[in-house]
Amino acid sequence: MSAHGRDAADVVVIGGGIVGLATAWQIQQRRPGITVAVLEKETGVATHQTGHNSGVIHSGIYYEPGSLKATLCKRGADDTKAFAREHGIPCDTTGKLLVATDDAEHQRMLALFERAQVNGLDVRILDAAQLRQAEPHIRGCGAIEVPTTGIIDYRRVSQVLAELVVAAGGVVETGVEVTGIHESAEQVRIDTAEKTWTAAHLVVCAGLQADRLATMAGLDPEVQIIPFRGEYFTLPPSRNGLVAHLIYPIPDPELPFLGVHLSPTIHGTLTVGPNAVLGFARERYGKGAVTPADVAQYLRFPGMWKLARANVRTGARELSNSLFKRGYLAQCRKYCPELTLSDLVPMEAGIRAQAVRRDGTLVHDFLLKTTARSIHVLNAPSPAATSALPIGETLAAQLYP
Repeated sequence: MSAHGRDAADVVVIGGGIVGLATAWQIQQRRPGITVAVLEKETGVATHQTGHNSGVIHSGIYYEPGSLKATLCKRGADDTKAFAREHGIPCDTTGKLLVATDDAEHQRMLALFERAQVNGLDVRILDAAQLRQAEPHIRGCGAIEVPTTGIIDYRRVSQVLAELVVAAGGVVETGVEVTGIHESAEQVRIDTAEKTWTAAHLVVCAGLQADRLATMAGLDPEVQIIPFRGEYFTLPPSRNGLVAHLIYPIPDPELPFLGVHLSPTIHGTLTVGPNAVLGFARERYGKGAVTPADVAQYLRFPGMWKLARANVRTGARELSNSLFKRGYLAQCRKYCPELTLSDLVPMEAGIRAQAVRRDGTLVHDFLLKTTARSIHVLNAPSPAATSALPIGETLAAQLYP
């Protein structure tokens, strides 16, 4: 440490979400005694995507075989459960059912089952009778059972990671917004309003601000983060025992979103969601929230218009379901017909950071951009929380082979 508003560390990590904290901790595991500083602009850790997701420990069933998502998610599920056991974090392996409700979904279900087998997952097919036996309140013509899927509170995981980083001699500074990044041959300088940091290496895990931090560092990120609101409902306490498994629809392979699902949480509640509606603010969660600078940025981005043109029907349906609760309910009633409008009690939304290329295509896999002294995580949507520990291990190994 040095005076006059300057600090030094071997590694600075920007972003106090689960990926940033896991990366800081894994660097310390790989190189004990190394100095690591995590800088987070909010007043606490896990404030944005980490603290606004479904709390699901994903199995890796959906992802392209050989992709980072497929390999890191499968490892991450095991690592997350082991981490929870070691540190006394509540965690439950509920299992998941992916339910097909018509012939088209049944065909997609069979294709997904094959992918799961290629990815080396423990899965089995249930017919309609077996599905009803497993979950009496759920209807469908079949389902894939994924017994390894679980639930956890990722905000709690992040808090424990922050404590471990500090216990190992690192610092986690909150309320610190980065204003400049300057990389030279010798070091990286990170400017904040309060002071300047210098580091041998920088890792940027900025989530909803990932593209802006890359641009600040003088890079062309080649993508832009488009915010998608995921709106959730919680069911009344009388419904808490409705299902034992996580209940998911069969996803549309053209979209990166998994559809509206019924999720028991580690806190004993039952939630429904999320949908996927274009957001008008990256980091404001109220319905109707607008941040003009966020909207202006993506309206100037050609990839946004190409994405919109290619997904007019899907976008219109999601917007309609957001505006009219009856449409949202219909998505749930496909597999749980006894749900009613009065069962859907609004709760705080989440916002997903989705990287979009200039040609309008969505980045489906995790995306990294590296320089001589920096790694920028440009796309880390779901299942990044599940995969955080192996993502951190991978980044630590890149910095210190």
